[in-house]
Amino acid sequence: MPIFLECQRCGACCRWPGQVRLSEAEITRMAAFKGQSETDFIQQFTRLRWDRGGLALQEQPDGACVLLTGEGCAVQPVKPQQCKDFPNLWQFPGSEKTCQAISREVSAEEYARRIALIRAKGNDRAAD
Repeated sequence: MPIFLECQRCGACCRWPGQVRLSEAEITRMAAFKGQSETDFIQQFTRLRWDRGGLALQEQPDGACVLLTGEGCAVQPVKPQQCKDFPNLWQFPGSEKTCQAISREVSAEEYARRIALIRAKGNDRAAD
């Protein structure tokens, strides 16, 4: 049976150095959520991606996401799809040691339903 990982919002993935790629629609949603113009949001929270192919979220000096606060993700309801996809659709080296997601054995149908729900939420929001 497949294993579905239920996120516990521990923030381990947000503290792992890396690159959170952003689409234009994600920038628009996050800026609106924070009550900022897109220009202000871009200047305050983003940087050029390593491949220079777009924007990514900045990191704090320790490598954590710039939007990670003491209360968790500052844009949780509108967080980027890459963040929504963790831990089931992507993982980072060592994530199994730091991520506190709860493993749930589910049927193949239930697994497919849950993954489709994760992806559908991103697609619904992209149409906003």
